[in-house]
Amino acid sequence: MTRKLFGTDGVRGTANSWPMTAEMALRLGAAAGRYFRRDSHNGHRVVIGKDTRLSGYMLENALTAGLTSTGMNVLLLGPVPTPAVGFLTRSMRADLGIMISASHNPAEDNGIKFFGPDGFKLSDEAEAEIEAIVAGDIAPAKPGNIGRAKRIDDARGRYVEYAKTTFPGRGQLSGLRVVVDCANGAAYKAAPEVLWELGATVIPVGVMPNGKNINHNCGSTHTATAAEAVVAHGADMGLALDGDADRVMILDETGQVADGDQIMALLAARWAAAGRLRGGALVATVMSNLGLERFLDGRGLRLERTNVGDRYVVERMREGGFNLGGEQSGHIVMTDYATTGDGLIAGLQFLAAMAETGQPASALVRQFDPVPQMLKNVRYQAGQEPLAAENVQKVILDAETRLHGRGRLLIRKSGTEPLIRVMAEAEDAGLLAEVVDGIVAAVAAAA
Repeated sequence: MTRKLFGTDGVRGTANSWPMTAEMALRLGAAAGRYFRRDSHNGHRVVIGKDTRLSGYMLENALTAGLTSTGMNVLLLGPVPTPAVGFLTRSMRADLGIMISASHNPAEDNGIKFFGPDGFKLSDEAEAEIEAIVAGDIAPAKPGNIGRAKRIDDARGRYVEYAKTTFPGRGQLSGLRVVVDCANGAAYKAAPEVLWELGATVIPVGVMPNGKNINHNCGSTHTATAAEAVVAHGADMGLALDGDADRVMILDETGQVADGDQIMALLAARWAAAGRLRGGALVATVMSNLGLERFLDGRGLRLERTNVGDRYVVERMREGGFNLGGEQSGHIVMTDYATTGDGLIAGLQFLAAMAETGQPASALVRQFDPVPQMLKNVRYQAGQEPLAAENVQKVILDAETRLHGRGRLLIRKSGTEPLIRVMAEAEDAGLLAEVVDGIVAAVAAAA
């Protein structure tokens, strides 16, 4: 079934423009309610969390109206991280979880992500079924079966308490100075609370959301702000989260950044040594650096690659029984602890490594030397197909020929924005730049 609404991470777009309108959110809510409420029983419930975007109020109300119209009882969590929604969906025995967030996107965007009763994101098949219901006539509940809505005041506190349990040995962060950049997003209260309650001296950054400043010059997509704070305050390390806190970048005491590949390498090595890395493998996407694959090979471990998107990483992890995976962009999925990427809990695992080894962050953030990698994005207009242009295909074929046996090339459409992403790896930096720049120029000319 062809999907038009759902991308690689739910439904996403510019607020008050299709599909991120109040009308569509209402229909999505009603369709999801009808999908999960397949009988006349009136005890079905859904939890809804959100980040700090101004449009979150509008979408939250519209979703609530749609869900209650089909008989679902709605539990409103307020601003909480995406992984908290996965956790609370299971903890509160809900039939459905919804997160209103566009993750790392700018404030004018928003999105709607769905979680099943097991706390994992819905499958492509389930999303396709909901999309089909949206396109049809949605049967409302009978007047006596309309759902109720209730705000859960301690949702953040429940997640904070759980997050602390994932850190081995409470109080071991005493004496550590930690910068946490919350991107003016969903974790602006939860993340500093967890770190402080575990004993760290916390320097919070990006904790003054106003509805319009989420991810703006802060967070995991703009690590310079956290790096400046680390150096200025003489901190031992820094955590830079994104808007919904399901991804993280880690900074050492000098402000050097470790991306998701380096964090996964550290955790995979530590977990393998402790005998807790299931399947002897790490699951990552086609974007992860070749250096990570070589690092794992040298330790007798495997790298299982998937399509881009943390949902596909999780699907492969569940299929193969693996418990560690993620993305270079900072989604770190640890199914021992969470059903989706959790930036805060990943940060706690890094801090645990610091506490247990006594090593500074700078000794842990560089697990391998990455193969030179270049990624550039080309924006295009909706409806265009620049990759289908004859000249673009010719340039790509030539690039593949030049890189054969010397590197790798990956070109794909973003699943969340109208972008063509061009990525290549090669030991020869000159060749790398020529290949990427040539493809980018050809795509831009066709866009």
